[in-house]
Amino acid sequence: MRPIRPLLAAASAVAALTLTATACGPTEENAQNKPSAPASQPGTDKIEIPQDLKDRLKEHGIDMDKWRGGEWKNWDREKWLREAKDYVNPIIEDLWDPDRMRDAERPDKPVKEEDISGDEGVTDPTPLPVRAKSVKAQYHDKAAEAGKVFFDGPEGSMVCSATVIQDPAHPGKSNMVWTAGHCVHAGKKGGWYRNIVFVPSYNDGAKPTAELKQATREQIAPYGVWWGDWAKTSEQWISQGGSRGGQGAPYDFAVIHVTPEKGSGGKSLEETVGSALPVEFNAPAVPKIASMTATGYPAAPPYDGEKMFQCKDKPGRLTIKAAQPTMYRIGCTMTGGASGGGWVATGQDGKPALVSNTSIGPVTAGWLAGPRLGKEAQAVYDAVSQKYAKQ
Repeated sequence: MRPIRPLLAAASAVAALTLTATACGPTEENAQNKPSAPASQPGTDKIEIPQDLKDRLKEHGIDMDKWRGGEWKNWDREKWLREAKDYVNPIIEDLWDPDRMRDAERPDKPVKEEDISGDEGVTDPTPLPVRAKSVKAQYHDKAAEAGKVFFDGPEGSMVCSATVIQDPAHPGKSNMVWTAGHCVHAGKKGGWYRNIVFVPSYNDGAKPTAELKQATREQIAPYGVWWGDWAKTSEQWISQGGSRGGQGAPYDFAVIHVTPEKGSGGKSLEETVGSALPVEFNAPAVPKIASMTATGYPAAPPYDGEKMFQCKDKPGRLTIKAAQPTMYRIGCTMTGGASGGGWVATGQDGKPALVSNTSIGPVTAGWLAGPRLGKEAQAVYDAVSQKYAKQ
């Protein structure tokens, strides 16, 4: 989540707030249908780059062969791709090894308290802090849809949280992940982040940080590393999103379509982890919601980003700017690194559904806020699903 100092804390990369993908709590269905973790095996799955995109990249002076060889580290403004149509993320095998994942950081981005408005918009009293509870191993048994997003930006390697979601075009075989917009795109003063990957059930066995130094990639990522072959966020985030004042926060959501780095035996992400959450775009008004559960991998002290935590609370309302949509807010002590993590509530059909994601929260780590998912969020979701509908 993105910081709003002294109230909010930037929830961007792992260093900032790894509250990325969240998942629903334990369910009997998930426990009974738990699939075995796939063995890592070399594969030929590669992200094909369309010719028209290659042509546009050449206009920026970008050569894909050189990109894989290290050119992606060039963050010159002219080479930091910004437009929605220019997203590119070619697979670089074994780039995200255990050490690189463990060392990913979260950039702290302060926001001022006075940037929160309650004059015309609706803002409920600040919720009491809810102490985040650690999720017991194995994470997959309790929140099979949750994981971490890793990516590279000008400041270095970063992390967020994310959630496996259902794809209406491919029932039971989704390759779609929900996270925060600021976990894939820098907003109005930047462009698309690079080397974006999703790792479901990261550190599934909840190993202590000291033991992770000797852990293999398969132990840290038992369900594989999945590269984002496409990502989409809101136009409002791209044009308004920023590191201060909660800019763009009501539109801070994104959907990533993924593909396995080293083969998955022909299985989709949903088949591999055994579950995916539906997304609710018309969630009940705040007074009608009994509780929401936020899931993430908080990384700022007192957390270290290596373990999964959850907060459950009845939501309130938060308005950043009167002219923008009101956000959900819950009490929660998770810190930076939890950004992008999913918020789950009971959907209209009585089953768990994703209704928001962590966007911003106080530097003092007492609460979190996430966007309400309306027509803008559904447009992002539908566009990604439709892009791969015939594949």
